[in-house]
Amino acid sequence: MGNFVCQKTNNMAEKTAQTNSSLAGKRIVLLGGTSGFGLATAQAAASLGAEVVVVSSRQQKVDQALATLPSASKGIVVDLTDEQQIKTFFKQTGEFDHLVFTAGESLQLGELASLKQDDAKRFFNLRYFGALMAAKYGSPFIRKGGSITLTTGTVGLRPMKGWAVAASITCAIEGLTRALAVELAPIRVNAVCAGVTRTELWNNIPEADREAMFSNFGSQLLTGRIGEAADIAEAFLYLMKGNFSTGQVMVVDGGGVLV
Repeated sequence: MGNFVCQKTNNMAEKTAQTNSSLAGKRIVLLGGTSGFGLATAQAAASLGAEVVVVSSRQQKVDQALATLPSASKGIVVDLTDEQQIKTFFKQTGEFDHLVFTAGESLQLGELASLKQDDAKRFFNLRYFGALMAAKYGSPFIRKGGSITLTTGTVGLRPMKGWAVAASITCAIEGLTRALAVELAPIRVNAVCAGVTRTELWNNIPEADREAMFSNFGSQLLTGRIGEAADIAEAFLYLMKGNFSTGQVMVVDGGGVLV
């Protein structure tokens, strides 16, 4: 009898864990979810039965993203550098299960000698302060068992010449991830640290130069290729579903930090 009760309890626990880790029926808000990692994650989550809400600062990007998502998906225009707009967005959106922050503009790289402080501040305003304000105003609406997943990059682990601002932001996001995991518990807070990946982020580089860069980077990686947005989306899905992961930074870079 004792063994039967124990087995029954274990089975119930397993079923509960499976239910909690499923994205079917969950509501996911993706800030920056209209392109790159964010859109790939929205598409993957929607294919698993989640309801997704994608956010961008441009209506055109929202419309293009919604055309690739199920009809139940929603798209909202929000300036993620504007604290009041972020606050209003979450108040109007109401309760949800998971928050994903992937917002970012095309990289503006340059050596220290030519760096302008205002440009650096604009970079931080979206990628760091946007994420911070999203956590502040979004966390009160996250349901039990929910999570926040931020985005960072391997340039903080292996910076290159001309990447001072970008490397600073990635390190700041890692610290923010751990601090929020402590402060917002039991909401889980993690980050995905992506290596070189084929997304719109690099579109300010001429196509021929961009493809040459991708080929060069890819040939040096242990995987033999650079990442695709769908590769990074898998990490976001894992961290949303992983009920026992918090305060973690998951590196997805094809082995880039090892070579």
